[in-house]
Amino acid sequence: MDTSNKNMAIKEGSDNPLAEIKPPRLPKQYTLGEYLRREESGQEKHEFINGIIAPIPMAKGPHNIITMNVGSALKQVLKANPKKYIVFSNSQKIYLPELNIGLYPDVLVVCEQPVYWDEGELLLTNPLLIVEVLSQSTRHYDRGNKFSYYKRLPSFQEYVLIAQNHCEVETWYREEPDLWRTNTVKDRTSTLPLRSVDCALQMADIYEHVIVKST
Repeated sequence: MDTSNKNMAIKEGSDNPLAEIKPPRLPKQYTLGEYLRREESGQEKHEFINGIIAPIPMAKGPHNIITMNVGSALKQVLKANPKKYIVFSNSQKIYLPELNIGLYPDVLVVCEQPVYWDEGELLLTNPLLIVEVLSQSTRHYDRGNKFSYYKRLPSFQEYVLIAQNHCEVETWYREEPDLWRTNTVKDRTSTLPLRSVDCALQMADIYEHVIVKST
């Protein structure tokens, strides 16, 4: 083979064993402090997964309405409870020190006193009740990995998953460290019992101003 043909052979196609193979680019790693500074100055919210910063998908109108409905209903009904409960919106970050993970739930409730990981009171570590409104893009994550992350928090007792396109709310209650009981309510005229905070929400209040499909 002459020199010109040899050069041509080397340049042919991506299967050439002499072609340069570039390793995939790994995502940039951030410290927890760098993440918090980016969140403070940024326009969008992100999750922090052990050094990786992941953007949170933008929520649709029904998602936002349900989130506000649940937060308002919880705040109202818990006023009558002799225990002190504090309701937080979807701007409050939860931090899991064991996994070095920071997450944003849609609604959360703390009993008596919030406990923060940091002096700036940004990273909450003791949620009792966590609510997630399911969307098409996040429902598998909310049911799977995100739930498994939350389970690592000793204070966490109840998980509420709310469908936004049809009337259905699923609850998971921790009876023992590794034993969770589930319950599903689909009737808009019914109530949703919440064992962790000893109260019940009206399904009509959860879905107020939201048009949902019948199941």
